[in-house]
Amino acid sequence: MLVVDDEQDFVETLVKRMERRGFKVTGVGSGQEALLLLGKEHFDVIILDVMMPGMDGIETLREIKLAWPKIQVILLSGHGGEEMGIRGMAYGAYAYLLKPVALKTIVETAYTAFEEAGVR
Repeated sequence: MLVVDDEQDFVETLVKRMERRGFKVTGVGSGQEALLLLGKEHFDVIILDVMMPGMDGIETLREIKLAWPKIQVILLSGHGGEEMGIRGMAYGAYAYLLKPVALKTIVETAYTAFEEAGVR
């Protein structure tokens, strides 16, 4: 699993909490970093923040789905509301979650995303 968010504290916290639940997790701070890493490593599920400087989450999602269409992308946003979620889903996002979101919801969504990706 790859976590992509420009808030470093959020990335570190989520990576640690997901690892404690048995996920293999890597975290990066931008869409550009995520795309570079995807060129080198395989990920089945990505948790992707929508609002980031530079390449935002929707643009990153579009690039991911063009190059790696089977990756399941869970969008997270503290901004944007329903319209942003609709845009993300139209570009192939697996799910759209609004921050603040309970860790339990992230974990459950990640499990179902892995199942959708064919990973158990």
